[in-house]
Amino acid sequence: MKLLIIAPCLLSPFYVYRGPKEKEYETSRRLRKFIGELGDEWEVLAYPCPEFELVGWPRAPASREVYERLGMRERAKIIADFIGRVLTDEKPEKVVFVGVKGSPTCGVFTTSSSDPDRYPYRAMGEFFYLGKGERIKRSKELVREQNFELKPLPGILFEILMARFPEGFYVEFDKDDIEGSIKRLEEAL
Repeated sequence: MKLLIIAPCLLSPFYVYRGPKEKEYETSRRLRKFIGELGDEWEVLAYPCPEFELVGWPRAPASREVYERLGMRERAKIIADFIGRVLTDEKPEKVVFVGVKGSPTCGVFTTSSSDPDRYPYRAMGEFFYLGKGERIKRSKELVREQNFELKPLPGILFEILMARFPEGFYVEFDKDDIEGSIKRLEEAL
């Protein structure tokens, strides 16, 4: 058996912090089709969304540093323990981890960064009451106001996973380059 371990928002776009936009729908459609064409030797594990587990949904965009302050490292360790138990029990011959470019938790090589002292933490609760269009608009404003930057670091969960499971293959999915991301995934498989 071979195991594909994938960020849940790549398969179901409704986990995305603000709700899905077209690129999330397209990513989901393309990946589900791709996975459906894998051979019988492949199994798929979509682990629990760390951000959903910690904060719920919908939620304001936040950086790696903000999630660190909110206690994400402990939540991510629990999810990594779950993944580790599956690997121990199933003993797959090959493991491919797929994360999301820019994600504060599931970025593989690239995460979002900002100053956690300037973050408006009340926005996390406010997002629950906003409609989808308002959330998308407010998300853009927050990203701009907080000067989010992409940094060449893994997200919190993937930092833990790479330390625990260095023998795995790691692929970062870029929703702004779906075609290239699927090609990278094909190469890893």
